[in-house]
Amino acid sequence: MMFLQFIRAGLVYLILSVGLFSFSTQIQAHGGLSLADDLCKLTIGPYTMHFTGYQPDSSQEKEFCEDIPSTGRTVVALDYIEEALRPLPTEVRVIKDTGSEENLDGITVLHLPSKVYSNGSINFEHNFSKPGKFVGLVTVIGEEEHVSRFPFAVGEGESNMPSGLVFAIAAAIGAGAIFLLKVGKKPKDGAAA
Repeated sequence: MMFLQFIRAGLVYLILSVGLFSFSTQIQAHGGLSLADDLCKLTIGPYTMHFTGYQPDSSQEKEFCEDIPSTGRTVVALDYIEEALRPLPTEVRVIKDTGSEENLDGITVLHLPSKVYSNGSINFEHNFSKPGKFVGLVTVIGEEEHVSRFPFAVGEGESNMPSGLVFAIAAAIGAGAIFLLKVGKKPKDGAAA
């Protein structure tokens, strides 16, 4: 009896672990982009900018700072944190993530040429018509050139798992739970063993 309880507890632990792991949000390093003190900060050499993205047509006021939840019109604001950035020329580029950046012009989907943003804010809008993987490049030119490179996905949701795999895992968890409930029931008095 003690052995059966041990096996049952082990199966419950295994099923819960697999379920939680499978449905957890994917965590990846996103280059110079990080979430600190509820602010999305973009690091460019010794400088930092506050990064905020919106999709006003699909997610209203919901902000994002890494992956873009869906395709469509996307508005991005980069706000300087250090005053020292205001007199420095800054360039912004969004490219398709092809694994190579040799033909930069050929893979560019958005380009804001280098200029001084003395108001301390860079705002732009782009319509991502297809889901995919992209790379943001922000270049600041001071005494030396600093580039922040941050990969991101568009329209790929919170999980990269195919929906069939998600269904199979959910079905396995459900079957395991039913099995554990049936194994855990004791036969009633007078029932045939």
